[in-house]
Amino acid sequence: MAKKVMITCAVTGAIHTPSMSPHLPVTPQQVATAAIEAAEAGAALVHIHARDPETGRPDQSPEAFAPILQVVKQATDAVVNITTGGAPTMTVQERVRPAEQFRPEVASLNMGSMNFGLYPMLSRFSEFKHDWEEPYLAGSTSLIFKNTFADIEYILTTCAENGTRFEIECYDIGHLYTLAHFADRGIVKPPFFIQSVFGILGGIGTDPEDVMHMKRTADRLFGDQFHWSVLGAGRHQMRIAAMAAGMGGNVRVGLEDSLWIKPKQLATSNAEQVTQVRKLIEGMGLEIATPDEARGMLKLKGADKVGF
Repeated sequence: MAKKVMITCAVTGAIHTPSMSPHLPVTPQQVATAAIEAAEAGAALVHIHARDPETGRPDQSPEAFAPILQVVKQATDAVVNITTGGAPTMTVQERVRPAEQFRPEVASLNMGSMNFGLYPMLSRFSEFKHDWEEPYLAGSTSLIFKNTFADIEYILTTCAENGTRFEIECYDIGHLYTLAHFADRGIVKPPFFIQSVFGILGGIGTDPEDVMHMKRTADRLFGDQFHWSVLGAGRHQMRIAAMAAGMGGNVRVGLEDSLWIKPKQLATSNAEQVTQVRKLIEGMGLEIATPDEARGMLKLKGADKVGF
């Protein structure tokens, strides 16, 4: 079992839309403040997306990220993780630009093309402030989140040249085998930071057997050459985090992954979720990792070598 548990906080993402929660960070100031508060609550890593400050639409331009990154770096020593997932509607060239320009310690990397169904949220949310929100969700019925072998290799080679390592997001069992393929080719090096994602429509489910199957498969493929983390989407967030922490894993929370703190109650901040999962971890007699401890575990290049 890991001596220390790394908490990642994904503060805004591109799944939820602004009308779903008044607490979802949208502006650069809101995203930066949320990341800083999450780090103060115990997150060793903060996973960053950007949005249009007027409409809340996902924005993957480097110009949208710059004011967030500068503030977070000045205010905290947390590891900054820039998304290359962006939104399923974006090209891989769009998605990689912020990580390519800003050269973070960590960037996320989706490990396979998949259906990415957001449309069920239309049954829970019916009033929208912005005209892009409803079509964005409804359009996911016919959208493939494209992450081909060529796309993955493009992101790996583009970012690895800058010394960036990866939060390798695996939404299904086959994604672990795709990682093994690139590892066998020497394109990605251990230790691997594997983020198993449970509960996205189109990916693996949230049953305890699904969680154990992911872990067993990763153990078989990668032995002691990886650090395992989990995120449970929506209401499954804390249950899956608790299960994984008890299995020696690391955890991810944040309003990207779930808007809730308990049934029928919206989380008021990302820090609230970090605080809750920290209590779960420490209640098991485990300790959370500091940012510098996470850097050592993941063999990161250091905050002094980023481009922001």
